Amino acid sequence: MTIIKRFKNNLIQINNKIISFDTHVATIKDGNKLQLEKWEIERKWNGQTETITKSPTTTRHINHVANELNLIIIK
Repeated sequence: MTIIKRFKNNLIQINNKIISFDTHVATIKDGNKLQLEKWEIERKWNGQTETITKSPTTTRHINHVANELNLIIIK
């Protein structure tokens, strides 16, 4: 497990998987590519359940990892 310095509390790398807030959001492929994973989180807000499939923070995490590790993002 590697803790990413800037986001050390919420962003880690385990083998080739990038984990943001306990959710697998991307995978390092072929040593130079960052493949985005489909993910979703359900949260309850004001008595209703909402499904989230993207977030500004997760996008920031993915971009940071790509920049730090010099990876090309594949969507």
